Amino acid sequence: MIYWILKYLVIGPVLKAVFRPWITGVEHVPKQGAAILASNHLSVVDSIFLPLMLDRTMSFLAKSEYFTGKGPKGWATKWFMKGTGQIPIDRSGGSASEAALNTALQVIGRGDLLGIYPEGTRSPDGRLYKGRTGLARMALVAKVPVIPVVMVDTDTMLPIGASMPRIMRVGMVIGEPLDFSRYEGLEDDRFVLRSVTDEIMVALQQLGGQEYVDEYASKHRQRAEEEGKAAKSTFS
Repeated sequence: MIYWILKYLVIGPVLKAVFRPWITGVEHVPKQGAAILASNHLSVVDSIFLPLMLDRTMSFLAKSEYFTGKGPKGWATKWFMKGTGQIPIDRSGGSASEAALNTALQVIGRGDLLGIYPEGTRSPDGRLYKGRTGLARMALVAKVPVIPVVMVDTDTMLPIGASMPRIMRVGMVIGEPLDFSRYEGLEDDRFVLRSVTDEIMVALQQLGGQEYVDEYASKHRQRAEEEGKAAKSTFS
């Protein structure tokens, strides 16, 4: 109920009026039945604009920290994330990864749309980074198509670290569904999972034209932070 109210009566109409988002390829999203929408990740607002522009209910897997904040800001964030269909997951790995898979399968089992960012985190510089194989395993276990989605200019509208968005248009480009039924029964084969993941990332790169980096975004960010600290230490 909260999701419907926010999308169609409260936040949705305001966002559409102010930012005038555009979308192409929406015909590739099935009218009914489950599917995974795999998107590049440029800004925190990606999880808002994509569901806003689709007629169907859509849920994103979101890091659990968004749901555990304290005080008025933490409560407001938690309420907003739940109201917009976000589902908390623990990204620490191990048993948490299995729990995330089960959560995703519950959404897919209801016949709903599930949004996932295969890069695992936001791009630190607008480039497209190496995909995590969890998405591939979800797709093979659930036996559903993966639909590539490219967000456009959301990082310019609200860059990492910014608190207020710029008033500008943002867009979404949806590609043709990818069918991985040829790998049925191979969801535990790590070479197959890497192959499926790389195929998804190639589709995203071709759809959006982003420069591709064969490295995990989180690792790139960590190395950049370490190099920044080292440089600061050298000149201090």
